[in-house]
Amino acid sequence: MNWKEKAVVASRMLNLADAGTINKLLEDVADAAVASGRRILEANALDLAAMDRSNPMYDRLLLTEERIAGIAADMRNVALLPSPLGKVQQELERPNGMTITRVSVPFGVIGIIYEARPNVSFDVFSLCLKSGNACVLKGGTDAIHSNTAIVKLIKEVLERNGLNPDCVTLLPAGREATAELLNAVGFVDMIIPRGGKGLIDFVRSNARIPVIETGAGICHTYFDADGDLEKGKQIVFNAKTRRVSVCNSLDCLVIHSDRLADLAALCLPLAARDVIIYADEPSYTYLEGHYPSRLLQHAVEESFGTEFLDYKLAVKTVASKEEAVEHISVNSSKHSECIISENDEAIRYFDTMVDAACVYTNVSTAFTDGAQFGLGAEIGISTQKLHARGPMALDELCSYKWIIKGSGQIRG
Repeated sequence: MNWKEKAVVASRMLNLADAGTINKLLEDVADAAVASGRRILEANALDLAAMDRSNPMYDRLLLTEERIAGIAADMRNVALLPSPLGKVQQELERPNGMTITRVSVPFGVIGIIYEARPNVSFDVFSLCLKSGNACVLKGGTDAIHSNTAIVKLIKEVLERNGLNPDCVTLLPAGREATAELLNAVGFVDMIIPRGGKGLIDFVRSNARIPVIETGAGICHTYFDADGDLEKGKQIVFNAKTRRVSVCNSLDCLVIHSDRLADLAALCLPLAARDVIIYADEPSYTYLEGHYPSRLLQHAVEESFGTEFLDYKLAVKTVASKEEAVEHISVNSSKHSECIISENDEAIRYFDTMVDAACVYTNVSTAFTDGAQFGLGAEIGISTQKLHARGPMALDELCSYKWIIKGSGQIRG
């Protein structure tokens, strides 16, 4: 059998695994990840050696003992979560005595295409296994050694626990494997791309099986005319600098023209992290002389609607909340958007009019994360509207089916 057929067989066998078996296996994988940390780090070092440290993706690629411990903790958290399977979503009894029940079930086989983030291999496996799905992983060449070591470890634990090791498959690096995955009609039930806009666009354009778009985040924060400066300074700094290489990091600060006098104070903390600001003309005038000149540049058209994944930030000046929402609607990836304001009317307008998976008021966009939402680890942030939107946790990795029972009813 080829990998596609093996994945389907493994997914069917998972239907027979009880919740206790699945939870024990996740605990065992978490223990093995910590115990075999050196082996994983040695493989990760090979990948890191091939990447320039100045590349913003370097941080995504990097594994440490602390990060492996965090990954293991996330898997243990997933083991503690209630199973999403077999939930009765709807129950009906028809006049003829026939009962109809809608229950949650696995998709079957889920394919994940992702870039230089080896932690995704653990995250995807744990969430797919908990939701009864087999997973097919297609990581980037940047993380090939790390992913190979991780999947080898997972397969060893699966075999020790008597589960089919084909519950997880790592495809080889290269475009041929990507094309095969995107065309695996009848074998793979859903594809989830995790990465930048280029990767997502490629998958959407070339896949012949259903796609859930996740990952690309062009995030804005609007500092309203009635925004609180101290809240704004903390939120902007956190959203931009906490981790620049993740999809919920801030890319564009939108500021009301009435608050330009506060812009320098709002942005000054960013200078400590060497954040380059691409300012439009009004904001440039207020920042010049108050923000380090080496970090201040004039914005161009491409400065807006760009996911930087770096210590870079665009600043756009607007004259009203309506103009702010219009700018966001044109440039957003519909991931996470924020308003900083004490004005209830402005907040209601922003919440109502902004089209995004996650809309924040006076909160950093860094919280767009399944664990932070109390959902456990998530497989990605969906930016579309069909099936799932926002953090895709366990429930979003399930479909449903109808169970119909009767006592011999026939239709006239």
